[in-house]
Amino acid sequence: MKLATTITQTSKSHPPLVLIHGLGSAATAFKPVITQLSQSFSVITVDLPGHGLTPFEPSQAMDPQSLGRLIFNTVESVYGIREFHLAGNSLGGWISLEMAADQPLRIKSLTGLAPAGLWLTPATGRLPSEARSYYLAKVLKPFLKIGLRSKVLRKIGFSNVSPQWQELSYEICFDASFAMSTCTGYFPAWDGMLTKRFEAHVDAQVPVTILFGDTDNTLPYPASQERSLAPSHSTWLVIDKCGHAPMWDYPELIVKIIKQASGQ
Repeated sequence: MKLATTITQTSKSHPPLVLIHGLGSAATAFKPVITQLSQSFSVITVDLPGHGLTPFEPSQAMDPQSLGRLIFNTVESVYGIREFHLAGNSLGGWISLEMAADQPLRIKSLTGLAPAGLWLTPATGRLPSEARSYYLAKVLKPFLKIGLRSKVLRKIGFSNVSPQWQELSYEICFDASFAMSTCTGYFPAWDGMLTKRFEAHVDAQVPVTILFGDTDNTLPYPASQERSLAPSHSTWLVIDKCGHAPMWDYPELIVKIIKQASGQ
């Protein structure tokens, strides 16, 4: 299968940068940073299977390594691009790490934005708290456009994701809620992570930057931020007053970090 993708431009002066979203999300999660990143990169976004505009196919393996290979194949077949910079959030960060381990010569730099998979004890089953977010989005789908203008509903949906939830734009909240409410690949992708963690080796020739927010309630410290599982040569950053989606809380800073990681 091929993933739904977008590209901002094709220019030799703008190296390609692939952005990978997280579980229950979509490429729209990166809207706050795409315009600024496009000044330095040809930005390619992808929707994972059953997320965003990509349909779910039951035959597609949904573990992070398999999803990484699907991204490699899609980007090359659609755009003819074999080598690129890479940034991923949450599950997308874990997929990014697997891609760098699998085919390091094709990854020019990697920025993990609160990457999943860096836990000492892998989960063996679905967490009720996370499943609740999915079912809530499904139930509220008919009311999202109007309901998300309510501070109460936005607090319910986003106060656990961002310490700055009151400052998040309506567009960010709507895009995230709509992506979750239409995500047919949510549980298959979740199941693809169970009993696993990131354990592969990433060659030191791949520049790696990993960052977490100090208020990440989805992948909290220390249980889900085990530095020993990250590539030993990684630059490791912690951002104050930041949650699980750093590109929402500090878009300008994240653009700067991705550019620094890539040598731009």
